[in-house]
Amino acid sequence: MRRLLHVADRHRTASTTRLLGLLLAFNAGAINAGGLLVVHMYTSHMSGFASQVADSLVLGNVTLLLGALGALLAFTAGAATTAIIVNWARVHRLRSAYALPLLLEAALLLPFGLMGAITLTWDTPFAVPLTVLLLSFIMGLQNAVGSKVSAGRIRTTHMTGNLTDLGMELGKLLYWNRNGTPPEAQVRSNRSRMTLHGGLIGMFIAGGLFGAAGFKYVGFLWVVPLAALLLALSLPTVRHDLRRSLYLRARLVALGQRLRRGRKPASPPA
Repeated sequence: MRRLLHVADRHRTASTTRLLGLLLAFNAGAINAGGLLVVHMYTSHMSGFASQVADSLVLGNVTLLLGALGALLAFTAGAATTAIIVNWARVHRLRSAYALPLLLEAALLLPFGLMGAITLTWDTPFAVPLTVLLLSFIMGLQNAVGSKVSAGRIRTTHMTGNLTDLGMELGKLLYWNRNGTPPEAQVRSNRSRMTLHGGLIGMFIAGGLFGAAGFKYVGFLWVVPLAALLLALSLPTVRHDLRRSLYLRARLVALGQRLRRGRKPASPPA
């Protein structure tokens, strides 16, 4: 599990990157479906909120405009937070660069699951409850993790890009190469990409079923298993960095003590 979240490319294989993407897609689908049942909107669909800005300006609906702007800003802030954390961790040579944003996501999901009904009543300047901003921030946070860990190839919180890529690969698969076409000029599908994008779509839908059913029958506590999944992904690598930090600190303290003991006292003046 720890190998999923190593910073250095030599510690992370393509297969572990795909596995991480699939797990995050499942998590995003669950949060997105549960968000619909809670606040009656999909909090990962920023295309819809961007269109809502235009609609509200034409209709002159300030409430609608503020809600859309709040969701867009929260999602952007989440993505920016991931970028800050990952780059800070890289500068400090931590292996938990991608684990730290997921640990933050788990920390935000747990309070929501334990007191979700209360957050629905907390007003914000954006004319939507705190829950909408919180879930949008979480979606931005997670989507940026998937994007950075895969160099932009994996998006886990919305399926438009995955459906587009899957459709293009299916088109290549169905394309008829005429007889006599040189091998280098033939159109061929990328089976690996088809498997990846198909898997992300399937896991997002499976997560949606889990989230919708869980919220319907369990309530706000349905997010606790999702937070536990994120903790399982992130804690091993975070613990490794903490142990390494404590070890280095102990070595530095021991070195300082040896240096102090090795100093000879200065000779008193004659």
